[in-house]
Amino acid sequence: MATAAQPQKCVHKGCGKKFTDPSDPPCIYHPGPPEFHEGQKGWKCCKPRVLTFDEFLEIPPCTTGQHSAVDDGPKVEFSDTSKIGQPDEVLPKEEEVRKVKPLSERAKESLAASVAQAQAQPIGTPRSSTPQPALEEDSDEETDEIPQNASCKRKACGERFAGGKRVRSEEKCVFHPGVPVFHEGSKGYTCCKRRVLEFDEFMRIKGCKEREGHCFVGKREKAREAEKKAQQGSDGAAGEEKVEEVRTDYYQTATSVIVSFFLKKIRKEDAKVVFGAGGENGYVDLDLPTADNKRFKQRVVFWAEIDPEKSSSKVMGTKLELNVAKKGDGMTGWPVLKQGDRETGERIQIGRAGRA
Repeated sequence: MATAAQPQKCVHKGCGKKFTDPSDPPCIYHPGPPEFHEGQKGWKCCKPRVLTFDEFLEIPPCTTGQHSAVDDGPKVEFSDTSKIGQPDEVLPKEEEVRKVKPLSERAKESLAASVAQAQAQPIGTPRSSTPQPALEEDSDEETDEIPQNASCKRKACGERFAGGKRVRSEEKCVFHPGVPVFHEGSKGYTCCKRRVLEFDEFMRIKGCKEREGHCFVGKREKAREAEKKAQQGSDGAAGEEKVEEVRTDYYQTATSVIVSFFLKKIRKEDAKVVFGAGGENGYVDLDLPTADNKRFKQRVVFWAEIDPEKSSSKVMGTKLELNVAKKGDGMTGWPVLKQGDRETGERIQIGRAGRA
């Protein structure tokens, strides 16, 4: 009697499904490598380009084909002008890639937040010579009820709770207590020495610390939920949480300024974006409710006049993007985005993102 073939996991980027027949189910994946260039992130095989790491993880695969258990795809590409003209031997030596399972969605979210925190440090900021303090590790309470299939929140672990009675002494959590660090093309974590060049290898770096018991709920998460409920209770019958500020990225071309307000789960059908012109400055009124019961309201007064009729907005998965049309000859560079921002004598970079 013939033995049934054991399912294998597809290693194509963006797929990760198990298969016995390479064509069933169809493999939907990215055949090209990731491409990072001047702050923009995307895949060489398709057109979408985004500014943030979490948006990069959400770009849908663009090609349908057959599954494969062998990673024979092209390698990651990135722009690093600091290496131009230098001999190959000055590059960090590549280490053997350890075979580990793909990250879960929860682990990717945790990793994305950590990468965003690492990238928030201004370029050119000198590194401190003093050792960084150890980060406090989050953990669960003994009395926490763990939802079935919940994923461990620690970076690079991604283990899921199978249900039933939990035995902490039998749980082995392998994770990174530090944060990701990208420097001159090399990638790694602050908590360990391993550095790699390619993004795919970075995503597969195995955790450097081991401890008993996973973190499926987290004391910090419970504290945040309690604070949110208290805030919702003080906001009246609607129970919405008021968002005071959101992260803003922007860059300009000769004729427009592209502005991103980062807020997840915006309800597209209820979002209100109204461009206006008054006096010497244009403005936009934002009223952005979200699916998780938050609301961001703000009037943004721009540095100069705009053309409201030619300006436009687009709601995306993790942000609202504005295309603000400049008024006049369109050749004047804006030194800052908003009225009242401190001018430094420089202009907003053409075609590259800045942060407000």
